[in-house]
Amino acid sequence: MATLLLIDDDPDLLRDRVSHVLPAPAHRVEIAQTGAEGLERVAAACPDVILLDLRLPDQSGLDILRQLRRIDARIPVVMVTVARSSDSAIEAMRHGAYDYLLKPIDLQKLDRVISEALKVSRLMREPAVVAETPPDEEFPGEAIIGCCPGMQEAYKAIGRVADQTFPVLITGESGTGKELVARAIYQHGPRAQAPFLALNCAAIPENLLESELFGHEKGAFTGADRRRIGKFEQCHGGTLFLDEIGDMPPATQAKMLRVLQEQAFERVGGNETIRTDVRLIAATHRDLKAWSEEGKFRPDLYYRLGVFTIHLPPLRERDDDLLMLVQYYLRRFNRELGREVREVTPEGLERLRGYPWPGNVRELQSVLKQALLKASGPVLLPAFLPEPLGGAGGTAPPAAPAAEPGVQTFVIRQRVGSDVRDLYAETHRQVDRLLLPRVLEHTRGNQQQAALLLGIARQTLRLKLRDLGLSVARPGEAEEDDSV
Repeated sequence: MATLLLIDDDPDLLRDRVSHVLPAPAHRVEIAQTGAEGLERVAAACPDVILLDLRLPDQSGLDILRQLRRIDARIPVVMVTVARSSDSAIEAMRHGAYDYLLKPIDLQKLDRVISEALKVSRLMREPAVVAETPPDEEFPGEAIIGCCPGMQEAYKAIGRVADQTFPVLITGESGTGKELVARAIYQHGPRAQAPFLALNCAAIPENLLESELFGHEKGAFTGADRRRIGKFEQCHGGTLFLDEIGDMPPATQAKMLRVLQEQAFERVGGNETIRTDVRLIAATHRDLKAWSEEGKFRPDLYYRLGVFTIHLPPLRERDDDLLMLVQYYLRRFNRELGREVREVTPEGLERLRGYPWPGNVRELQSVLKQALLKASGPVLLPAFLPEPLGGAGGTAPPAAPAAEPGVQTFVIRQRVGSDVRDLYAETHRQVDRLLLPRVLEHTRGNQQQAALLLGIARQTLRLKLRDLGLSVARPGEAEEDDSV
């Protein structure tokens, strides 16, 4: 459950808006009507995000912000102000506030800012553990798992660089876990109690990226109606992760080079030199060396970023790690999706091993989630896998009928010797879970024909389907009379 603390002496209207954006029970909104009360609540239990009014009856919002950062600088604090041109709100951004909102607050903007702040809070607090084997089942965060040679080298590199301050470049195909590695470097380093901000350079329009990174002055360009504080200024003392830095436009690359060399920059449209102290971690799926040789990326910036490089191998080159990853994500997604799938059949594992995984670990996560949503029972069958891996409607060859009794043998081997007392009934249920959907698929959902094919009464078939939670009626098919 995500917790948001609202520190405001007149919280009613804002509380209603926040509760609309963050509905219970997935979120909890707490109220403090004075700065002192807010500080007490944070000292007792840190919330995920704080909404802080600039004008409080006992202290100014800026004073409260400074004290909050001394308690825990990782909590994203969103300032709230009535003033349309508030220098105080901008000053708060310079001192580490995550963002500021103007009253009356626009629901759409509130939703966006709070959602982003919750993500930032999660990135800083959820552990990103490096593990050769999957962590315990109750592990709350995300893990970088694998013992293949390529991952072993990545683990060593994380250990070597975590305590340093120079830039790190993480390379690898999309979906290999580059952000997790960046978080592991941050969490194992000396700045682990300072802010960690992430920005995807490919997701920001080219004309806005420079402003997002370095900020801008009022009137710097059309629509710049107030000063904006950029990520480098906002993240002073912390760590900034720039994903897909290879997609950064040339003009921004030049300014980035100066920041790395001098830890100084100017806001867009400004002349004031801003000093900053930020640890930079960058990532890309592109070959920056080749791009720099082709003139698509500044060679001097590449050399600055590439002082220390960590490369993550693609999943297709990590065959020994696949089973380990599947077991870890099955446990994790079982909890999230309310499933109890314990194993994957040998044929299912063969399908997973034979797939090239162009989307890498991220695609594996998606495939397993889809399969769990389709699954019934404790075993993941090939039929539950999505189309690219030969599930229903897929291009891979269907499983041979002779192989399917092995599924029941697999279940029996797994359960014999345990303290189960209904193995006969459970095995029959597993047979039904496999057999009934196949027969109904053959009859295109016609339950009367399926019952004739199975040699059982239609009422018995319907009771079995209801007991197993299967719904396979044809679209538009009328409800049949049970008495027939």
